[in-house]
Amino acid sequence: MRTNFDFAPFRRSTVGFDRLFDLLESTARVDTMEGYPPFDIEQKSEDSYRITLAVAGFRPDEIEIVAHNNQLTVIGRKAEEKDSGQYLHRGIATRAFERRFQLADFVQVRDANFDNGLLQIALQREVPEAMKPRRISINGASAPANDSLEGPADEQQAA
Repeated sequence: MRTNFDFAPFRRSTVGFDRLFDLLESTARVDTMEGYPPFDIEQKSEDSYRITLAVAGFRPDEIEIVAHNNQLTVIGRKAEEKDSGQYLHRGIATRAFERRFQLADFVQVRDANFDNGLLQIALQREVPEAMKPRRISINGASAPANDSLEGPADEQQAA
C-alpha cells in the first residue's frame, strides 16, 4: 500500500511553504526507516522538553550531537574494537546510526547527559522578547462624558 502524498499541486499554488512541504515529505520517508535507536520525547513543562535515546553499547565519545537550522542530529559510530573473544551470540547493537529530530522555531539544546546507556538531551523553547506579544497603550485625551454634536456657534445661539 502506497502512503506517499504528492504535494506538487500545492507547491505550484502557494508561496513560502516549501519548508513545510519538505518537512512533511521527510517525515513520510523517516517513518519507513528502521527505528534504531529507540527514543522517547517528553514534555517537562510548557517550554521544556527532553529526548531520551537508548544507546546501549556506545560510549559518550562515540556519539555526536549537532544542532543546525532547526534540526537536531544524533550520530553514533562505534569505534573499531579488536575481538578478544569468540561470540556465540551478539545481541547488543553496535551498528552506526543517525537519528534526526526537527525542532520548532526558538527551541534550543540546553545540555546532554549520558547515563546507564541512555542519552538525554534537554531542550528549551526561548521566544525572543521582540517576538512575544505586548500590550500597546493608547495615548490621547479622554472624551468628555457628555458629547455634544453641536459646535461652539450652535451653543451660543441656544443661550
